[in-house]
Amino acid sequence: MRIYSRILGTGSYLPEKRLTNADLAAELAQQGVETSDDWIVERTGIRARHFAADTQGSSDLATEAARKALTAAGISADELDLIIVATSTPDMVFPSVATMVQHKLGTAGCPAFDVQAVCSGFIYALTIADSMIQSGSVKRALVIGSEIFSRILDFKDRTTCVLFGDGAGAVILEASDQPGILATDLHADGKYKDILCVPGHVNRGGILGDPVLKMDGQAVFKLAVGVLEETARASLAKANMTDADIDWLIPHQANIRIMQSTAKKLKMTADKVVVTVDQHGNTSAASIPLALDTAVRDGRIQRGQTLMLEGVGGGFTWGSVLLRY
Repeated sequence: MRIYSRILGTGSYLPEKRLTNADLAAELAQQGVETSDDWIVERTGIRARHFAADTQGSSDLATEAARKALTAAGISADELDLIIVATSTPDMVFPSVATMVQHKLGTAGCPAFDVQAVCSGFIYALTIADSMIQSGSVKRALVIGSEIFSRILDFKDRTTCVLFGDGAGAVILEASDQPGILATDLHADGKYKDILCVPGHVNRGGILGDPVLKMDGQAVFKLAVGVLEETARASLAKANMTDADIDWLIPHQANIRIMQSTAKKLKMTADKVVVTVDQHGNTSAASIPLALDTAVRDGRIQRGQTLMLEGVGGGFTWGSVLLRY
């Protein structure tokens, strides 16, 4: 009998501090950086975002999202066989955020590790967990995307600092004899590393390089639209399905124009695309599970529906997961 992995529950968490575009513009103006709500909305579709408190780490956000997912799934942390956290903004160089989440959930013993694929991180982590469940090595997995990008932004660069927010999203996967995850597709191409990166690292107690985010927006847009269509079609082909079989598209929430372009290529109407970028900004690896949980909890996503999850991020990395919820 084939083993599938199905989503048992979802959860998410947004930090308390919420900044509208007007709030952020006022803060930036104090530093001599000009921007406005109209400028940001026109280019990105973003209207607000959340920033973590100084006392919070990615593990704290991840733990809150995990607790909500566990509650939704109706299981305890002790029943988990695996914890994977997708993040590019860990609490520290090591140990992993996943081990910290494990401890904060009050459990121990199961494998726990991080995945670093930037904005595609949750897609990568979900694919890994699905593979481990299919192999029979684990029965229940907690998969989280958690980010605090506000700490790696250059607030003198209005082309990047207005784009990102902080948050976490989580899902519980469980082994099942009923189809859940139907197909996955992952890719990377390191030659594009310079168009989206944070070119700095710890060196002998200091920072070597530049520890803030750098992005070539036009290059990212051009690459993203192409690869997102390709990976979505690849997952559909693996499952012997077509565009018409998708009930909901849940893309990485980076830029409304990228999302709209991808939906158009997949012949999907705007009302079938889950959009949270307007309220969350780009939360990197957290954006897809945040959007998924939002749509599950507000009732748009129903059991039995087919979802296409897809993301693209620095590296460059990209991929998709086709699943029946």
